[in-house]
Amino acid sequence: MTVSLSKLAKIHCSALMALIVMSCLDVIKAAEAIAPPRDGLTFASFGPLNTDIFIADADGSNARPIIANPALDSNASFSADGDWILFTSTRNGSSDIYRARLDGKGVEQLTHNPSFDDQGALSPDGRHLAFVSSREGQADIWVVDLKTKKLRNLTRHPGGDFRPAWSPDGQWIAFSSDRLSTKKKHSFVTLHSTELFVVRTDGTQLRQVTSQDAFAGSPVWSLDGQSLIYYEASLEDVQKITSPRRLRGTTQIVSITLATGERNQLTDGPGEKWSPHALPDKRIAYTSGGPEGGIDFIGNATGARGEMRNPYWSVDGKSMVFQRETSTVWPPWQTLASRTPEICLIRTGIFASASPDAKQILLNDQTAGALHNGILVMNMDGSNRTLLFGDAKLSALAPVWSADGEQIAFGFGGFFQSVTGSAIADIAVMRADGTGLRILTDGSGNYGFPSWSADANQIVYRSAGKDKNGLSILDVKTQVTRELTRGGHENFPSWSPDGNSIAFTSDRDGDYDIYIIKPDGSDLKRLTQSPGNDAHNVWSPDGQWIAFTSSRGGFKDEAALHPYNPQPYGDLYIMRKDGSDIRQMTDDQFEDGTPGWFKIPDTGSKPQTSSSCTL
Repeated sequence: MTVSLSKLAKIHCSALMALIVMSCLDVIKAAEAIAPPRDGLTFASFGPLNTDIFIADADGSNARPIIANPALDSNASFSADGDWILFTSTRNGSSDIYRARLDGKGVEQLTHNPSFDDQGALSPDGRHLAFVSSREGQADIWVVDLKTKKLRNLTRHPGGDFRPAWSPDGQWIAFSSDRLSTKKKHSFVTLHSTELFVVRTDGTQLRQVTSQDAFAGSPVWSLDGQSLIYYEASLEDVQKITSPRRLRGTTQIVSITLATGERNQLTDGPGEKWSPHALPDKRIAYTSGGPEGGIDFIGNATGARGEMRNPYWSVDGKSMVFQRETSTVWPPWQTLASRTPEICLIRTGIFASASPDAKQILLNDQTAGALHNGILVMNMDGSNRTLLFGDAKLSALAPVWSADGEQIAFGFGGFFQSVTGSAIADIAVMRADGTGLRILTDGSGNYGFPSWSADANQIVYRSAGKDKNGLSILDVKTQVTRELTRGGHENFPSWSPDGNSIAFTSDRDGDYDIYIIKPDGSDLKRLTQSPGNDAHNVWSPDGQWIAFTSSRGGFKDEAALHPYNPQPYGDLYIMRKDGSDIRQMTDDQFEDGTPGWFKIPDTGSKPQTSSSCTL
């Protein structure tokens, strides 16, 4: 029997089409298999709750909001012609650069990217925008032609580059950078330092300007373009400024002559001094920190008092813009944009834990773990907040529900010994209504960050103290403890929903990464190997994913500009339980951490978008 070539071709094409369809179906099924579940993820952030842009007279008086919005609006500046105000906003999800008229009208978005875009500065001729962006994985200085929309990465470097400032002739850009920072570790915290650089606007002739092995930040140009004016601080003072205990640090305003390198300190005395600016009347203005802070001028003249972050003055020196926090309700309950649309992001207080039925949530009542904490309980929508447990002397930290919803475990005592000094803490449990407190450990170490086994019979926790560093597992009924790991700094254990694995953070290989281990101590595996800290790991309810916080993206701003933020870096990520398919969830200049993962009850509603979610 013979078959025509045309029939053979048709048969071949039909078979080929069938294979293609089958292949496409396989791809679709594979994609569905690895998609994250439709869940909620709570997390804490050291960022402000809401900041708005204000405009005021040159001395900070007569301040009035001009671009009020529930999102974070910050880092405002004037265009050279005085017609526009540039600012950063998260109003459309990610952090982008906008501009608006002086009356707040005519808002226009200038950058459109899911990455972090911030710290925008217009060139003197108004044609080009310099800004900081993480769109290539770290904070670089980018420049965009506002007419052609052509973009270029001006500094492309593994280190972080911040706070670009145009020279008066528009030929140079000054910026601060941590590319030479040794990034020393103080316990878990990475210390930040920056030096000043200048570069041609075409990316050539990069030159280091300062070399103090200290913090040199937020450069601005003198009016004649011959010098840079900036603030300077020691690393020790920056640690004080960023401490959640609200310690006071000292910074000074300094100028340096570019041609000779001559350094001239313009201020003295205690207190934080930031964001200098050269005014046309030859005065130099800056903002100061603390309860008595406000706008000040070189020569001890003072302006209005109050919080005035990142001020910027108009070219004629008659007006200034700044940001100020406008919300103080704590803890927050904010649904935020997620870079993985299947997962609903909710900003809460620290160490939030959802009940197994996802109707209530536990969390601590203070802004940081190093403070004296009690335990709050509230409804899943943030309503009906009640102090469930508190003690006048001992802190109750990192509460977590048992899988049956009947018990709550937490650390009870003093914590963060590298900050607060040596302390004792125990593992405690109580009933879900806050009664029946029981102390399960022996008071001989610093024990905390508990996680329940699936059957609610055991608790894994962090052990710290003399000869006790590692993880331990406690039998809740017998109170017998057995050692799971021993050695380096190991923390944040999280028991998988199926009971087969425990994820934890450890620096056993020289850097903080995420590991998993079986409850019997076997099958230890390292899941992450990124530069910087990976920590705060927690399992998804289906046991297929792990959420964690990571500093792999580096710093995105100068640490000294963010008081009470002990480590102003760290974004949220999720990964498969084998360490694959890592996805970034947040991208900002604050520490995002202590995630809690919960299952959103299926109500038949449509999946949430990246900018909102339905609980």
